[in-house]
Amino acid sequence: GAWQYTIPSDASPESVDWDAFIMGAEKGNFDATKFFRWRNYREFGTGVAGDLFVHLLSSIHVILDSNGPNKIFSSGQLSYWKDGRNVPDVLAAIMEYPETSNHPEFQLTLRVNFASGKGPTNFVRLIGDEGVMEVAGDSVTINHSIMSEAPGIGGWDSLDTFTESMQKELIDEYNNKYSEEQKKRPLKNPIKYVAEDQDKHKDHFINFFEGVRNGTPVIEGPEFGFRACAPCLLCNDSYFDQKIMNWDPIAMKLT
Repeated sequence: GAWQYTIPSDASPESVDWDAFIMGAEKGNFDATKFFRWRNYREFGTGVAGDLFVHLLSSIHVILDSNGPNKIFSSGQLSYWKDGRNVPDVLAAIMEYPETSNHPEFQLTLRVNFASGKGPTNFVRLIGDEGVMEVAGDSVTINHSIMSEAPGIGGWDSLDTFTESMQKELIDEYNNKYSEEQKKRPLKNPIKYVAEDQDKHKDHFINFFEGVRNGTPVIEGPEFGFRACAPCLLCNDSYFDQKIMNWDPIAMKLT
């Protein structure tokens, strides 16, 4: 949804601890909308990037064993939910990840749209040079798109604008250089894995409780969490300050 949370009819300074809520923010009179719909306000929440992008970064960092990006830029607007909120309801971000021993350099693009008529969607799509891996919910799907060894000729290039004799010369040269096998695109069947029916939220909480009770290591510990969260918060800074944010994912600080 778009954070239009229901406000209880008994909302008042007596029913909530308003002073504790605004601690660290500018003092102001009780505002039930800001209290119960706090995600809509920069002074209390982290916007769509902090609330939604962070889950995608967590997944990507687990999959790739990554420490995070070193450059972040975002752009957006408040296009639909003009209800007094001061954070955008449409936001796109580009994050650049440097090469590490665990993965090559790559660019991550993220987008959230609270005004979309399509409805909610949530997935991670990893695009490589041989296909696409999509992680959505409890499933992982791989669709292959492998290029042929031969680069191809004709089609959308300028070959058909050449003279017939030149076209024949170039095609003959191409056919002599590449075999029919080299011209074919390798085909692979799609792969889809669906996790066994289980309660992923329960597993998540069990892992967390075991960490608290027994000191059992967790994958998403404090440093992992900060490395996923900080770039998302920098999306907000990039949006409001209208500039690229440079980040050191190892030292976990701005550069």
